Amino acid sequence: MEAESAAVPSRPKNAVVILLDSLNRHMLGSYGGKEFATPNLDAFAAGAIQFEKHYAGSLPCMPARHDILCGALDFLWRPWGSIEIWEDAITRHLHKAGVVSQLISDHPHLFEMGGENYHADFSAWDYQRGHEGDLWKTRPDTTWMGAPGFGRPWQPYDNSRGYFREESDFPGPKTMAAAAKWVDENAGYHDRFFLFIDEFDPHEPFDTPEPYAKLYDDTWEGPHLIWPPYHAAAQRKGILTERQAFQVRSQYGGKLTMIDHWFGKVMESLERNGVLEDTAVIVCTDHGHYLGERDIWGKPAVPVYEPLGHIPLMIRWPGIEPSVSNALTTSVDIFATLCDLFGIEPEHRTHGKSLIPLVTGAAKSVREWALLGVWGREVHIVDNEAKYARAPENGNFPISMWSNRWSTMPVHIPNPPPNLPRPDERAFLDRMPGTRVPVIRQPFQPGDMLPHWASTRFTGNYLYRPGQDPDEEENLVGRSLEREMADKLRQALLSIEAPDDTFIRFGLS
Repeated sequence: MEAESAAVPSRPKNAVVILLDSLNRHMLGSYGGKEFATPNLDAFAAGAIQFEKHYAGSLPCMPARHDILCGALDFLWRPWGSIEIWEDAITRHLHKAGVVSQLISDHPHLFEMGGENYHADFSAWDYQRGHEGDLWKTRPDTTWMGAPGFGRPWQPYDNSRGYFREESDFPGPKTMAAAAKWVDENAGYHDRFFLFIDEFDPHEPFDTPEPYAKLYDDTWEGPHLIWPPYHAAAQRKGILTERQAFQVRSQYGGKLTMIDHWFGKVMESLERNGVLEDTAVIVCTDHGHYLGERDIWGKPAVPVYEPLGHIPLMIRWPGIEPSVSNALTTSVDIFATLCDLFGIEPEHRTHGKSLIPLVTGAAKSVREWALLGVWGREVHIVDNEAKYARAPENGNFPISMWSNRWSTMPVHIPNPPPNLPRPDERAFLDRMPGTRVPVIRQPFQPGDMLPHWASTRFTGNYLYRPGQDPDEEENLVGRSLEREMADKLRQALLSIEAPDDTFIRFGLS
């Protein structure tokens, strides 16, 4: 008599993706964090597959969302932008397949130049106003006296903040409450659905009401330090004192604990409505946030060290027992997983691998390497042994921007606005690498003002073994391993048909 084969879990009908912005992996209890309380995220992890080697791909905010919603690495072609005319977000395919999609978010970049069309193909979208750079109010409420910003100029948040009186008025709680309400009102109504909760917390400003504001620093006097400086070596340079550093970090912790509380309300709504029985729930982030690790604060122009690039990913899958996966994964794999779940085959070039074989136990790994970085900065490759950051060799040139939707990161500062680069007479029509799609290619040259982060100096190459050296203290550059990783990086770039100037710029020709 033949042995019975193991039952194969059925595919869930629905998916919920909860993206918490700037979520630091090493601060979550389920990943070993002990500094701040995250009971609801920890409880979710206890019932999920927790991924230990998940890395960001394109950074920062909008490039990461392009990875997740379009499935194509963004950072080698452009710094920041919308969905291009040659590609479709997963929501367009879902619409064709009869799957209802809902976006609920307080993320202002989704509704600014360079991010404005990601919401367009959702069946419906709900924008909760007032976070960070959201141009919401034209005058401040006088109850808000402002907060120190370490040289940061006026922000739209300074107009919005006075209108938040209770905890439930803050953008993060409003967003999570709106998501819970959507579940209450829609559970069981749609045949299939995709709910994308793009929650901008715990991103700065790290502003919370009591009890969170004093939860981890109850002796601070004066306005709370809710705006972190964007500097490397900030304490060594005297930009902030040790006491101020503790206060900034504690304010991030307060916001993390606050949004964890409201995350719990979303999970309660999924549970009481029976949604978890046939729904995959993915909890992820776009990137981490430096809060003093290596004396780095914010997201300044430095290589992508572990706190920023090594990020959490947890997937709760009906019928699958909780476990820990040590397989290497990256942000574009979330798109591939959703396509696999809903039976979608994208028409444009993508770079992800479905994680469903890892979730079901059908495979132990889906990729041998992952690429990550910021446009115009170092390019990084991670494998199961090492992480290699390679800097440009000759002053960051040649470099081009490839896009038919020219845009850069919006910056809200007083007049005059920064003189950001625009297409000029050097631009020409090229073909998107690996395709026959015509695309505007804008080459830059020394003396040009480059988009954000790309104009700052570089400090060389970096090579670490994070598994053995989690704090990345021993730079292994110059050893034989660097030659191996450089060759692997070159082969990885060739496999995704990276722009030709990439190989020259990094000395990989």
